[in-house]
Amino acid sequence: MTPEAEGIQKEPEAVSYNALTPKEQKQRLTELAITFLRLGTIAFGGPAAHIAMMDNEVVNRYRWMSREKLLDLLGITNLIPGPNSTELAIHIGYERGGWRGLVIAGSCFILPAMLIVWALAAIYTRYQTVPQVEWLLYGIKPVIIAIVLQALWNLGKKAAKDWPTRIAAVVAIAAYFAGLNEILLLILLGIAVMVVKNWQSRRHTTGALLLPFSGILAQVGSTTAAVTSISWVSVFLFFLKIGCVLYGSGYVLLAFLQRDLVERNQWLTSQQLLDAVAIGQLTPGPVFTTATFIGYLLAGHAGAIAGTIGIFLPAFALVWVINPWVSKLRQSPWASGFLDGVNAASMGLMAGVTYTLGRAALVDWVTIIVAIVSAIAVFRFKINSAWLVLAGGAIGLGSHLLGFVNS
Repeated sequence: MTPEAEGIQKEPEAVSYNALTPKEQKQRLTELAITFLRLGTIAFGGPAAHIAMMDNEVVNRYRWMSREKLLDLLGITNLIPGPNSTELAIHIGYERGGWRGLVIAGSCFILPAMLIVWALAAIYTRYQTVPQVEWLLYGIKPVIIAIVLQALWNLGKKAAKDWPTRIAAVVAIAAYFAGLNEILLLILLGIAVMVVKNWQSRRHTTGALLLPFSGILAQVGSTTAAVTSISWVSVFLFFLKIGCVLYGSGYVLLAFLQRDLVERNQWLTSQQLLDAVAIGQLTPGPVFTTATFIGYLLAGHAGAIAGTIGIFLPAFALVWVINPWVSKLRQSPWASGFLDGVNAASMGLMAGVTYTLGRAALVDWVTIIVAIVSAIAVFRFKINSAWLVLAGGAIGLGSHLLGFVNS
């Protein structure tokens, strides 16, 4: 379905939300809600896949902003705590619709995953098992690889635009496989590119560089308080703390939760925690909806809501505070060089993640064929990722029922 058929008009460049008429403002907010509800429903595959889908929707399909702008927003999300892809959705919403767009885009991206995980948590508490959906992901994962590769190609051409940024991207790939700290790597490569690009320049623009370190200082200074009772308030406060200080992937989240929920507070068993993280990985949308599952186990329906709000609330607040500074960062040659380095390093890390995902997704001849056909579909025919995800799920189910793959 074309954007025009959905009632969404393409725009070559974003017009300020405040300059629009009330009717146009309402239309923009509706567009954000529809787009991110759809993405939240079909965005399997983790942050790299989410970013790829947003790039396809926001830059290619609707032309809400330039790819350079999207890269800058992505670079900022890598330097603050919280879920990167969700924060990118919130940034896009803020750019399109001010604080109202910020709330709508972020909430709509989170809501489908929250409801799915909430329902699965209710089933889990009754049957003490995780529903088997491997056959669905079997067909979806190779599709995701093709979608991520397209985003890497499009974003990489913009990020690796000169020798300093290309070298930074290569170093980031090597560092990813060496297991180095991602945040430290982003900052060091950002500084390196900044220095190289401004080596011959005598302009000294200060400020702006303190921004990336604010979240790190918050992480260093955080402490974990033991909670004496498991109420929805306790669940909210626990996940609010996690949302304020957590960098990295779902695996980092697992480490946090294992230490606090299992070992220190003994709220969950290790098996319950692994099941919760598995549900977050297997469902579409943000992996951090693991908090919804755990919240339900600890405090029922109120706990599910409290856990979700707690872990995502800091992301909304951070984006609201930081977004107005993005354009100012680009005006400074030093900050602009730093952001170029972070963007290139982010693409290098994304390439490393794609390789890891590919090894897990391409396991036999069926998945390899699905990945190749999907790559042709996205690169040559520009087919919307939603249809490809649905087709991949159908192929996975069909292969399972027809006996092409083992149960």
